[in-house]
Amino acid sequence: MDGVIGYTTLFAGNFEPYNWAYCQGQTIAIQRNTVLFSILGTTYGGNGTTNFKLPDLQGRAVIGAGQGPALSPYSLGDDGGTETMVITSAQIPLHTHPFAYKIAQDSATSATSAVTTNNAYGEDPSGSNTPFTTPANVGLKPFAGNLTMANAGTNTPAPISTINPYLALNYIICLAGSFPPRQ
Repeated sequence: MDGVIGYTTLFAGNFEPYNWAYCQGQTIAIQRNTVLFSILGTTYGGNGTTNFKLPDLQGRAVIGAGQGPALSPYSLGDDGGTETMVITSAQIPLHTHPFAYKIAQDSATSATSAVTTNNAYGEDPSGSNTPFTTPANVGLKPFAGNLTMANAGTNTPAPISTINPYLALNYIICLAGSFPPRQ
């Protein structure tokens, strides 16, 4: 499989094609791969005198180098990110919930209870009643007050996954072939 030295692509096979290598961060001797070193340098690691490293794309998504409009800048060889993160209450903005209440009247009312005929203690044959208890005043009294609704709950941070749906394939890099022409 001929290619351009330094060209990186996805490969669905379970082996490295001839003159290609997996992008797994391997250390490569400069003496045996001078052309590839002239393209990659120590962008992905290595000491630059006897060795250099291939990109390590195991379990990583690739992002374009540079800076798009209103986006963060990324230099060639930058790596970062994490598979999980913990969100704490300090990272979540405070929020409120509407709370409505209605107070009944703000003035006293009074009511009386009538004693039902022939339904009381001490009934006599003439039909008059002697109540068992004195009727109570069931009027509402004025009241005032404040109701407060506060945030509740506890801060129990837990890791959440930040991984998008995925399909695992191998990234491979061309070790030998044509030198990439410059424009």
